Amino acid sequence: MTIKPIRNDENLRRAFRRLEKVFQAEEGTPQADERDVLVTLIEAYENKHYDFGPADPVEAIKFRMEQEGLTPRDLEPFIGPSGRVSEVLNRKRPLSLRMVKRLHEGLKIPYESLLAGAS
Repeated sequence: MTIKPIRNDENLRRAFRRLEKVFQAEEGTPQADERDVLVTLIEAYENKHYDFGPADPVEAIKFRMEQEGLTPRDLEPFIGPSGRVSEVLNRKRPLSLRMVKRLHEGLKIPYESLLAGAS
């Protein structure tokens, strides 16, 4: 394993290409160690050179829905009746603190993402 610092976007692309090859490595193998080091280097470079900022709350919810195969109806225990879910997903109603707490605890969406843009 020869790992070099990521100093520019070309190095970043090269690191991503290598990461794709070792991403599914079995834990405890040299490839898994390489994967972990590459992820750390990539994150450090991106944090220094790109300002992603926190995710938009609605986008964070939709992303989790896609990840978990959830429907708007599945959000009712966290947000409330279907009409309220629809209003939140269509940006017509902001998340209440109660909704934020339930979404965080139930769907493990980071508080930082759910509270982004809150005043």
